Formats: sequence, structure tokens, C-alpha cells
Amino acid sequence: MQRNWIGKSKGAMIKFLVENSEDSLEVFSTRPDTIFGATFITLAPEHDLVSKITTSNQENDVNNYIEISSKKRLLIQVLALLLVVYGFYSLFQTTVDNLVARGIQTGTGFFDEVAPFQIGFSPFFDYKLGESTYIDVFFVGIQNTILVAVLGIIAATLLGFFIGVVRLSPNWLVSRGALAYIEIFRNVPLLLQIMFWNFAIFLPTLPAPKNSIEMGSFYLNARGFHTPLPTVEDSTGFTIWMALLALLVVGLVVFARRAKQRFEETGHQLPVLWISAAVMVVGGYILYLISGSPLGFDVPVLGRFNFKGGGQLPLPLFSLWFALTLYTAAFIAENVRAGIQSVSHGQTEASHALGLSRKDTVRLVTIPQALRVIIPPTISQYLNLTKNSSLAVAVGYEELVAVWAGITLNQTGQALVIIGMTVAVYECLSLFTSFVLNWYNKRIQLTER
Repeated sequence: MQRNWIGKSKGAMIKFLVENSEDSLEVFSTRPDTIFGATFITLAPEHDLVSKITTSNQENDVNNYIEISSKKRLLIQVLALLLVVYGFYSLFQTTVDNLVARGIQTGTGFFDEVAPFQIGFSPFFDYKLGESTYIDVFFVGIQNTILVAVLGIIAATLLGFFIGVVRLSPNWLVSRGALAYIEIFRNVPLLLQIMFWNFAIFLPTLPAPKNSIEMGSFYLNARGFHTPLPTVEDSTGFTIWMALLALLVVGLVVFARRAKQRFEETGHQLPVLWISAAVMVVGGYILYLISGSPLGFDVPVLGRFNFKGGGQLPLPLFSLWFALTLYTAAFIAENVRAGIQSVSHGQTEASHALGLSRKDTVRLVTIPQALRVIIPPTISQYLNLTKNSSLAVAVGYEELVAVWAGITLNQTGQALVIIGMTVAVYECLSLFTSFVLNWYNKRIQLTER
């Protein structure tokens, strides 16, 4: 009996020569000693050799057999698909019937009803109590979920990459410090971390609004971080500024392509990133002045109980973002470490032999090859971060699950529609994230010649 057959198998590749032909057939066998007792070989109908070795007097029979086999496979696939569809339909219909039997109506009629509750944080949608509908609540929840997911992905990527590199430091203290960070934050449940940072650290430490920590026009207190909010005072000037910035970006793209072409031709590389950043900052400000300074700022002002005006980053959002970043970065750091260690040491030795510095070796040789290993598992961490944002209900952050699958569901009772829409949103976000990163991963794949 063959053991451990899932995995590596020991055997031999056996090549059979086809009579009166230059073609051959290779077969792997774990028992090549039994091949001497074989009297025939059966080929699958779709094998390339079938059409080559079939004689003229057998051609019709073989083609008929292939056609019948194809039809059978197609029929089985169609029947399997119909069975799955019928199963989902039966499950859906049974759920609807049970809801109706219990007096719970289904449908989307409640979308246009006015939502009787307030949402404190809605940076992009103008949500108003007594005017906004339940469908507005849905879109507010989506925007808040996407916001914390994007902020978390950016911060976790930067922190995780840094920790992963530090983890490989020759300094014992530094590498062990990075290891301690990874083991602590990835092994403590995320929900516990969110509650710890919000209720045990930030809330008791930060002052009340009247005693806010002042940093110019910025204020920090137990309710969040208050900042000046840019406002458009001159729409024409703002449009001109945006158009000039677009032209500046196009120019920088052309510059980056020319710099890449020059590097491929001469081997001399320009600091494209730093030059582009400097041009965007300095040039953007100059263009802003040329456009007549079209922006104004709504500065937060302390009222009786809280600040009015300006923008606010609520404390629950900050606590959630902070915990998601620390938790996800620990996993990304291990992905980075594994990716760097997957690069052969001979690659770095070859780069040093060519005269590349340590920094250039890491940037041009190690990291591009390591990304092939880093990106696939990191995609899963991005998806986990997006889904883990649903734990925000523990600290009162108003994301999709809290305001739509929580408050709205309790008030309307439309469980089937609301849960279905929530699942669809997370599915779409996950598929979009996976599509973008897989596309990027495909672009950076090394081409073997």
C-alpha cells in the first residue's frame, strides 16, 4: 500500500515511443517494476496524441466517442449547476415563507422611510436627523467602512514593512524587539485590543473638551481630534487650480517614464520619488497662489460642551484604526520577512560584485524579488482588515455593521434584505481589493528568459 501519497512521491518518468511516429508519451509511475506486465495504455479523449495516432478506418469511431464524452461531461455540469441553483432557490423561498408566517415582511419599501436616529460621523454624506432615509444610512455605513479600511491598509502596510525588515536586523536587541511586537499583537484577540486602546488607554488619558490639548488650530480630547476643514471660497479659482495640478501630474508621469528609459539605457538612476514629491509640494503651492488662493478654512471653535465647526476624527474611529493597524501589521511583517528570506543570497552577492551599494541592492534586487512572495499572503491580510472593521460596534464607531446590520435591522426587522446587502458589500470590497492587488502582483512578476 502506498503511504503519504499526498505530497512527494518517489518513482520514475517512463517514456513510451509511439510506433511509426516521432512522438512519445511520458508517464510517471511509483512502481516502474510493474510496467513490464502492461499490455496497453489508455489515452484521455482530449490528449493531443489521439488525433495523431488514430488511423483512417478508426477515425469516425474515435470522433463519435469524443463527441459523446463531451456531451456527457457538459450534461453533468449543467445538471450540477441546476441542482445548486435549485438548492439556493429552495433555501431562499423557505426563508421568505418562514418570515411571512411570522409576520415579518420582506422588500425594499423601507429604503425611503426617514431614519429616526442620528449618525455623528459622516464626512462625505450630508446626513441629517429627520431628513435622511434608511438608504442614506446604508451609504453612510459603506463610506465609514471604506474609510477605516483604507486608512488601516496604508498604515499597516508601512508599519508591517518596517517591522519585517527590522526583524532581520543583525542587532540582537532590535530583532528581538520586533519579534516581541509580532508575538504580542498577533496573539491577542483583536476585539480585546480595540477595547483596550479605547477604554483603558485613550478615554482615561485624554482630557475633556474644555481642557483639550491645543496644537495651534488643532485640538485633541476624549471625543476625538478636531482639525480645520478646507472650504472652497472661489469655485472658479479652485477649478483652475485642479486643472493646473492635473497638468503637473501628467508632466511628472512623463518625467518618470523618461527617467526609467534613461536608466535602462545608461544605468544611471534619478531619485524620481523625491523629485516628484518636491515638485508636487512646491509646485502645488505656487499654482495655489497663482489661482488666487481659492480655499478657506473652517476652524473648530469650543462651544458650551464640544467644539463646533471644522473637521473631527472621532475617538472610536481612531481607536479602531489604531488597533487594526497594530494587529494587521504583525502579520504583514512576517510576510515581509518570509519574502526577503526567499531571495537567494547569491543575488545579493552578485549585486555587490557589480558595484551596487547595500541600499541599491535592497531597493533594486532584494525587494523586487521578495514582492513575489510578499503580496499574495498580504492580500489576505488586507481582506481580513476590511472584514475585521465590523468589530467597531464594540467602541461605537458608526460603520456598516453597526448602523445598517445593527440599528436599522432592529428598527425595521428586514433581516433578509439587510443582511443580504451587508454580505454583498463585503463581498464586493473583498473582490475589488483582491482584483487590484492581483493585477499589481501580475505586473511586477519577473519575466524569465
